[in-house]
Amino acid sequence: MNEPTPGLVLRARSGFYDVETEEGVVQAQLRGRLKQEIDEIAIGDRVLVRGTEGGKVMIEAVQPRERVLSRRNPGREAQQVLIANPDQAVFVFACADPDPNFRLLDRLLVMAESVAIPALICANKVDLVKSKSAKEEFGEYSDIGYPVLYTSATKGTGVKALRKRLKDKISVFAGPSGVGKSTLLNAVQPGLGLPTEQVSDIGLGAHTTVVRELLPLESGGYVADSPGLRAFALWDIEPEELDGYMPDLAALVGQCEFSDCTHIHEPECAVIAAVEDGQISPERYYSYLRMREGDF
Repeated sequence: MNEPTPGLVLRARSGFYDVETEEGVVQAQLRGRLKQEIDEIAIGDRVLVRGTEGGKVMIEAVQPRERVLSRRNPGREAQQVLIANPDQAVFVFACADPDPNFRLLDRLLVMAESVAIPALICANKVDLVKSKSAKEEFGEYSDIGYPVLYTSATKGTGVKALRKRLKDKISVFAGPSGVGKSTLLNAVQPGLGLPTEQVSDIGLGAHTTVVRELLPLESGGYVADSPGLRAFALWDIEPEELDGYMPDLAALVGQCEFSDCTHIHEPECAVIAAVEDGQISPERYYSYLRMREGDF
């Protein structure tokens, strides 16, 4: 590997990076000068690597990112990149045990819209509720335009359809603790060996994913199971931008009387009128208000 070789970062830990190249997976380190130029390397980054005379493999360059999934770094006003260059985000929420947290789902969807990451909603544990009940709860997202898959990792429901959605893409899985992300991934590809834990008595699952990594799929593509979303917050989104990242609201913004309408108290507000007429669900509107107030 004397010439610069393109690669994909699969795993990052303690200054070492597992990089997939045409010659296989190599362990690489960041060349010294690059440490001064970039803040961090994330899984999903596309890089150039080169071998040294001493047998080491060094990352010589990082290609520009098309998009990133990030969160606010807990405890400080800084961006923490969870994954670079994802093709889609799969937001997994349980139909029950624990009950679906639609406020979090709405925040995740806003985040995906803001960085142009296509979103797929996975309503898991559908075997714990009646099918009609699940579709009543998650159906409004289909009406908005988001694809929704109804799955059961234990029963195998929807697993084939999910596997097809993941083929040849870099996908990031995200959602609350205890919703079955790891179990679902094990169902998609038996033998991945992702650890799982039961939901606690108070309905909060324990985070089982510790290290962020891209996992290759036999059918093609990669998945990443992102930990730490309990501290998730919208990154770098101003309150006045929110309506543009909620498709059901965005379609009505141009009909408001005022161009700077907040959709909170203004007269002749098309969004408020749509909520009153049942075109926009009160729950989605409440999510908008909470995010507008800074409750991310």
